[in-house]
Amino acid sequence: MVSPPPGAAAAVARARPRPRPRVGPAPRPLMGSQGRSGTPGNGGPGEGEGEGGETRKLQEVRVARGKRRKGKGKGKAGAGQSGRGSGAEGKPGPQKAKEAAGQGAEARAKTGPGKEGEGGSVEEGATGVVKGDEGSAGGGKEAQERDDGKKEGWRVRTGRREDARPGRSQGRGSQARGGIAGTGAAMAAAAAEEESAAREPAARPAAGPALWRLPEELLLLICSYLDMRALGRLAQVCRWLRRFTSCDLLWRRIARASLNSGFTRLGTDLMTSVPVKDRVKVSQNWRLGRCREGILLKWRCRQMPWMQLEDDSLYISQANFILAYQFRPDGASLNRRPLGVFAGHDEDVCHFVLANSHIISAGGDGKIGVHKIHSTFTVKYSAHEQEVNCVDCKGGIIVSGSRDRTAKVWPLASGRLGQCLHTIQTEDRVWSIAISPLLSSFVTGTACCGHFSPLRIWDLNSGQLVTHLGSDFPPGAGVLDVMYESPFTLLSCGYDTYVRYWDLRTSVRKCVMEWEEPHDSTLYCLQTDGNHLLATGSSYYGVVRLWDRRQRACLHAFPLTSTPLSSPVYCLRLTTKHLYAALSYNLHVLDFQNP
Repeated sequence: MVSPPPGAAAAVARARPRPRPRVGPAPRPLMGSQGRSGTPGNGGPGEGEGEGGETRKLQEVRVARGKRRKGKGKGKAGAGQSGRGSGAEGKPGPQKAKEAAGQGAEARAKTGPGKEGEGGSVEEGATGVVKGDEGSAGGGKEAQERDDGKKEGWRVRTGRREDARPGRSQGRGSQARGGIAGTGAAMAAAAAEEESAAREPAARPAAGPALWRLPEELLLLICSYLDMRALGRLAQVCRWLRRFTSCDLLWRRIARASLNSGFTRLGTDLMTSVPVKDRVKVSQNWRLGRCREGILLKWRCRQMPWMQLEDDSLYISQANFILAYQFRPDGASLNRRPLGVFAGHDEDVCHFVLANSHIISAGGDGKIGVHKIHSTFTVKYSAHEQEVNCVDCKGGIIVSGSRDRTAKVWPLASGRLGQCLHTIQTEDRVWSIAISPLLSSFVTGTACCGHFSPLRIWDLNSGQLVTHLGSDFPPGAGVLDVMYESPFTLLSCGYDTYVRYWDLRTSVRKCVMEWEEPHDSTLYCLQTDGNHLLATGSSYYGVVRLWDRRQRACLHAFPLTSTPLSSPVYCLRLTTKHLYAALSYNLHVLDFQNP
């Protein structure tokens, strides 16, 4: 290599202005206020430079970063002037390529006094200056990555985490990214912990009012004096109290005083699978009359249907068939395809009951049919000379009532089907019949066309008359529906537009309580929850009425048909959440769970 003429390097060095001497260490610029600058004197802006030097420095950093991304790896920055570097005093010494690339800790360019004759030149000095600029750019980049790491950490803390930018170089920026990933994992673990804690029973608070530190038995006693609204407010205090106030023992007293909550007058729970608190919530809809009406089934011709409920199945008669449908989980709709079809009568089915996995049906052809629910077994036999209007079955005994003014007792045993045990002359058409829960007697409701009471009780074993119920029935006050509520209490309704409640322990001559239909309509059917709720079906416009037996007046009325399609309500059935009403053209449902 040809060396420049002697004295040329010295002349160039004298022509360049010398840097000011540094007094003490230069102050480090504040993060975020002076950009990405390095320290003065090592490739960064000099002390006398202002915003112009800072702008030039930023341009150099961008150019150097662009060249490194292209993969040239030579560590040379682009065009542009930097500050006054120390490489102007002499020739720079050898420097490694990695140091020129601007890594974190060794970003400053290592320059030193050169020796003559070793190939040092002005171009090499300029190269040293550029390398020093790259070192300052590396230091500035380190500060920038620290700033970016702080920003990313703030985004994670505020729940607005963004993906880290690809291509970040080494140093503290990569540490910040590692911190972000660790923070995200910690947040996911915390969320999983919260979810598992929500599933576990809430622990009693360690600190708080003295009420929380009482034994649970004493707390139950105190809360038993609260009403429904106070318990609801107490449940909003904390998670532990919400769990504690959901106890069935606290709501049982309130449920027994509510409408259709699944408890009978004797305290028997008919819906043990449903929490009592949930049933009390639904009972408020019954009390206020909040429900959603729907139609489950429709028929093309006018009929007189009858129905029964069993678990999640509905059995309903249509003409001379009995069809079984399965409820969907909501209870307000049916699967359109029936589970089974039971036939055997030559005329319409007037009445049927479910007993001992059998369906016992009464037909207009004067026959009684016995159908096995889970098989195709069907037996029918002639029972009466005219249509069989009503039938009941309990304890292996069948009783039937007919238009031919007789009531008969039959055994359900397979070997004795069709053998009549007793034939009772009622001297009037029998519209309704029911067997006592004690299996000692049964009651018949007749048309009241004679001079005797339409309600009479007969001995089941001998067929002898036990007693008459009531003494002030007007002529024609036939009883269309009768049902036992307990061994000593029963309900009846019919043509005289009254619902009567009888208690055999007090008097058989006068009913304990009665409710009158406001529109003077015949009451075709009734249904009760066994406690306070009473539902009746009227003869005009398909009106279903709800009664609270503690009051005289009707609570709510639901007309299910309009004037052109006026129809009686032939049959009613209810659960704690729904009421089903069978009319001449369709089957309606009132959904009190989702009003």
